[in-house]
Amino acid sequence: MRPEELLLCAAYRDLSDEEIARRIHRECVGGNWEKIGFDQFEYLKREGLNPAHRLVDIGCGALRLGVHLIPFLDPGNYFGVDANPSLIRAGRDFELPAAGISERQAHLRVDDEFDLAAFGVTFHFAWAYSVFTHLPINCIERCLVNVTSVLAPGGRFYATYRSAPALHHVEPIVVYPGEMTTYSDRDPYHYNFAWFEFLARELPLEVEELGAVRFPRGARMLRFTKS
Repeated sequence: MRPEELLLCAAYRDLSDEEIARRIHRECVGGNWEKIGFDQFEYLKREGLNPAHRLVDIGCGALRLGVHLIPFLDPGNYFGVDANPSLIRAGRDFELPAAGISERQAHLRVDDEFDLAAFGVTFHFAWAYSVFTHLPINCIERCLVNVTSVLAPGGRFYATYRSAPALHHVEPIVVYPGEMTTYSDRDPYHYNFAWFEFLARELPLEVEELGAVRFPRGARMLRFTKS
């Protein structure tokens, strides 16, 4: 199975308990579990994350990043949401115990509409790793609107995306031959940065393109700051 197909399986397929015990959930998000989780954690710390901050991990999956963040943040300051209940289950029932972390240290929800207000708190940081790559533009719009409603003033939302060279680039982009091709109209998606400037225009958000990141390969990072 190609890496892009594994990513799609993680996003949409219900994994069995037997598959979770075999750690299939780790491979479904592209492998390199420890390294990529740690790289994300280090990136956030470089951006100023400290233990007193509340962070919501959008598309948290099986807590690849969460197992690093939960012990770092003050108790109760990690919040995770994902649309796939089996990935939440893998994180709660397998990854947290394996890392020696109590479930009570994290707030986890299954949700596919970015209903972050249901947590009942505001956030200093929001994070969406490899989420926009799998969303059509109207779902990204809903995500941005809902994130904005729960960000504290000055709060920041980081999201990776796959870049297109022009606003209306409808041709497929071969990211890595034989591994990943992105599209304008189906998963995995690519977008020109101008789309995000447009979506942020009537929200109290300033958006910046921070450039390429090592995780995942070839992705670029967006930073939305609540003004």
